[in-house]
Amino acid sequence: MDKNTATSVFESLASGIRLDAYRLLVRTGPQGLVAGEIASALAIAPTNMSFHLKALTQAGLLSVVQEGRFQRYRANMALMQDLITYLTEECCAGHPEQCAVVCDTPLCAGADAVPTI
Repeated sequence: MDKNTATSVFESLASGIRLDAYRLLVRTGPQGLVAGEIASALAIAPTNMSFHLKALTQAGLLSVVQEGRFQRYRANMALMQDLITYLTEECCAGHPEQCAVVCDTPLCAGADAVPTI
């Protein structure tokens, strides 16, 4: 990942609605949700939600697939993993053994680690 991509991802998540939408889609996993379900779950008007989903998709945080007249959105977990790697790749100035305590918890540590909104 490069600095421009990381900046784009952070800019797209700088909205509370977008952050909530992304976290909701992370929680739903690979099945994702259609746009109306996301809007309903977050109590956001569908037209407003569409604007935010488009921004997240353009940043690469979401993938979208057309299903008839609906669009199904899924969180791009690979991009988020790349972002975390980018942020932490120089952890402890190249001495990762010093970061063992910080890095000891896996990203997806199980049900207790699932984010809630």
